[in-house]
Amino acid sequence: MTMRRPDFDGTVVPAHWEFLDELRARGILEQAGGFTDKSGGAYVIGAADLAAAREIAHRDPLHLKGCSDVTVREWDAR
Repeated sequence: MTMRRPDFDGTVVPAHWEFLDELRARGILEQAGGFTDKSGGAYVIGAADLAAAREIAHRDPLHLKGCSDVTVREWDAR
């Protein structure tokens, strides 16, 4: 999950989309979308474990540029 910080820089969004497109092309990204209130968004990725998921999510340009807080949670989908 990504949550925008008060100093969010919208110019980073295209790089974020490219990051998600790369994950999708590699078969890692399951789903992604923004919250309707524009506060952030969420994406579901497939990873070997929580540490691997964090490593992937922390390569998101929104995280690298300090625009958004990135939180990674394990999800037991049924």
